[in-house]
Amino acid sequence: MSGLRERMNRLLGAPKSQRELSPEPAEAAPSPAAGETLDRHESKSGAGLQGEEKPGSQRTKDEAGERQSTDAAMVGSDSASGLEIAAAAEALADGPVMRARDESSAPDRSDGETLRQPEDGPQSEATAALERGWLALGVEPLVHAGETFLRRRLVYPLDHRHGDQRLAELQETAHELAAFHPTLSAPEPGEILFLDLETTGLGAGTGTIPFMVGIGYMEETQFVIEQLFIRHPAEERAMLSYLHDWLSRRRFLATYNGKTFDWPALSGRYVMHGWRSGLTAPLHLDFLHPSRSIWRHTLDSCKLSRVEEARLGIHRTDDVPGAMAPALYYQYLADGDPLPLAAVFRHNEIDMLSLAALAIRYGRLLGGALGSELPYPEQPEEQLRTGLWLERMGKTADAELLYDRLMTSEQPPGGWCLALAARDKKVGNWERAVVLWQKAAHLAETTSSPITEAHIELAMYHEHRTKDLAKALHYAKLAFAMSGGASAPRKGPKPQDRETIRKRVERLLTKVERNKRK
Repeated sequence: MSGLRERMNRLLGAPKSQRELSPEPAEAAPSPAAGETLDRHESKSGAGLQGEEKPGSQRTKDEAGERQSTDAAMVGSDSASGLEIAAAAEALADGPVMRARDESSAPDRSDGETLRQPEDGPQSEATAALERGWLALGVEPLVHAGETFLRRRLVYPLDHRHGDQRLAELQETAHELAAFHPTLSAPEPGEILFLDLETTGLGAGTGTIPFMVGIGYMEETQFVIEQLFIRHPAEERAMLSYLHDWLSRRRFLATYNGKTFDWPALSGRYVMHGWRSGLTAPLHLDFLHPSRSIWRHTLDSCKLSRVEEARLGIHRTDDVPGAMAPALYYQYLADGDPLPLAAVFRHNEIDMLSLAALAIRYGRLLGGALGSELPYPEQPEEQLRTGLWLERMGKTADAELLYDRLMTSEQPPGGWCLALAARDKKVGNWERAVVLWQKAAHLAETTSSPITEAHIELAMYHEHRTKDLAKALHYAKLAFAMSGGASAPRKGPKPQDRETIRKRVERLLTKVERNKRK
């Protein structure tokens, strides 16, 4: 760690005397418990800064089984932190924040917040070094309602490209997000507040404190990111008050699982600080839900970083995993050195840009851009899931185009056949449903699969709709044979399901015999 501190001091240009006098870090404050899930876009649980979390407050941020413990995240933390934090500090020094501080587009402070000016008079060299550390990160004190917290403000021009998306596209696509709330007027780009938290733990209980709140918004010809940071819990109220002002000025809140985690976590903190009224739930644009709907069957994970890489063309470099953010904050609380937090600021900044990229992506999808601005999904399963999501969002015509494309593109049969057939059965499109069941049945027969769903559906269809009892009996017998008959295979239908198939065969045999006697 001393090598890292030396590198950071050289980056800051601290005098040699200060580098030599700089103390070694104190013993780190307690990190989150071993085994705690710490991926900030999967699951958030664990004790908060003051150990106030209530039992049962865990919730899933992404799919179970993809979680990462603190111990695993911290293996090799010295080397990972040294390289990644140094890279993050250099990125921050060269990033848009340094430009933003010189631009005339300073935030409107008519509501009372001001940047705190350094006090006159002598300062200790250690205090001056800490202030230089914060300034190197582009972070400055902000006074709001008479209290202080820290803020880093970044300004991105709209021609900035994040992965495959240009930020300017948000101006063209924001209104398409009206499908998330179809009974309300469409959102304007400036009505959306993007939000992402970095917290002391991953639970939604009141003991989980958001030590960093990232917000993003469109402002005329630029996209602004503000990162609000508290150096200790006493600054939280000022930060929450400032955030409350922003929430009251924006109709829509765009997050990644914010409906389940970020908003409940914030609401709990507001209640803890006495906001008993005036805090209304925003109109959520939660992009985790469409991500799961479309990609959970084709991607190994739906956490934000995986979706970025696989579908948005975003490749993070020198990024510290969100799992390490709480540990780095605890380290800061222990030794007071802000420089390792550069990695957390950079990680949160990318998260904020990716939220805007997702808004553009889903706006394009909802606007019918598949086949033009957006390529068609290559995998049939993703084509199907995209269509089903579009249909749920009220875009039935666009969904039907995807379904028709599936049927005419000679895609090999698979699980998508049964899923689309179930949809067609529900809406009464029996003709296509039968074709899909026949494809799925043929696949099961030729691969010795124990899946009998297609055969049972065909048996029911012919029994009740075409009244062709011979065909119904044929498919029912095949289903019974594939299920293992009277024996119980290691894989396949459960015993009660096999018994149900057996009873269906017997009933159909009785009907066939009865018809023969007529």
